Amino acid sequence: MKVGDAVSRSSYGNDICFQITEIDPAKKTAVLKGLEVRLLADAPLHDLVRVGEKELRDYIAGCTTEQDDALRMIRMRRLIEEEKRSLRSDVKFRASHDFFEKPGRVLHLDGDSSYLEKCLMFYEELRIPAIGHHVSESRMAEVLPHFLEQYHPDILILTGHDGLLRKGQDLSNVYNYRNSEKFIKAVRAARRYERSFDDLIIFAGACQSHYEAMLDAGANFASSPHRILIHALDPVFIAEKIAYTPINQTVNIFDVVKSTITGTDGLGGVESRGKYRIGLPRSPY
Repeated sequence: MKVGDAVSRSSYGNDICFQITEIDPAKKTAVLKGLEVRLLADAPLHDLVRVGEKELRDYIAGCTTEQDDALRMIRMRRLIEEEKRSLRSDVKFRASHDFFEKPGRVLHLDGDSSYLEKCLMFYEELRIPAIGHHVSESRMAEVLPHFLEQYHPDILILTGHDGLLRKGQDLSNVYNYRNSEKFIKAVRAARRYERSFDDLIIFAGACQSHYEAMLDAGANFASSPHRILIHALDPVFIAEKIAYTPINQTVNIFDVVKSTITGTDGLGGVESRGKYRIGLPRSPY
C-alpha cells in the first residue's frame, strides 16, 4: 500500500472507495479520504483492499449518476418556478422590459482542495456566483472575519472532512468528532460578524458531523442528523436552493434537503429566507 492508492475497508463490506493520504509504518495504519464522500478515517493496513481500475470506474460511474439525477431535479424545479413567475400579475410589464437576475452570492471554504475545485465547477454550471478558498478546518475561524469583510457573501459554506473518531463513543460530545469542533468555532466567528440568520445563510459540516451543535452555534443548515456520510456536492445543492429562492419567500426546508443526494438523514436545518432577486432594466453595456 502507498499514498495515493484507491482502497476500500474489509470491515465495512468494501462499501466506500477511499484514497490513502498518509501511512504510519510504525503503527501500520493509514489515513483515508473518501473519493465521493466528505469523510476522513483511520484504518489498519491489514483491513484495506486495493480497488481495481474497473471497480473504481464502476464506483465513480455510480456516483456520477447520482450527481446527474440531482442536477436534473434542480433544472426541472427551476423550469416550474419560472412558469409560476410568468403567471404573476406583472407579466405584461416584465415582458416589455429586459430584467436581470441576481441569485445569492456564495463564499465556500473547503478543507479539501479537490472537492472545492469540483464544487466551483458545479456552481458555475448552476449559474451561482461563488468564491472558493481551500482552508484547513482548523484555520476557518481565524480567516473568516477577513473573508467576510472582503466578499460580503449572502451564503457561507463551511465544509471539508469530518467523522467519528471511534465507534461506540458519546455522540453528543463534540470532541469525539474529527473536525466538528472546528466547524462550530467557524460558525461562531461568522455569527459574530453577522447575527441575522436571514442576512447570512450558513451551512456547516461534513460526513458524520455533530448536527445539533452546528445549529446551536448559529448555522442555518448542517450535517449530519443521523451521523451518516454526505456526498461531496451536497453543500452545493443546498446553496443552489437558497440562492434561487426569492427574498420574499422562506426556503422550504424539505425542498432544500430533497435537492441533495444524501437526504434528510444526512442534512437538515431551520427556516430561512431566500436570496434571489430580480432587477430591471438590464444595462446595454
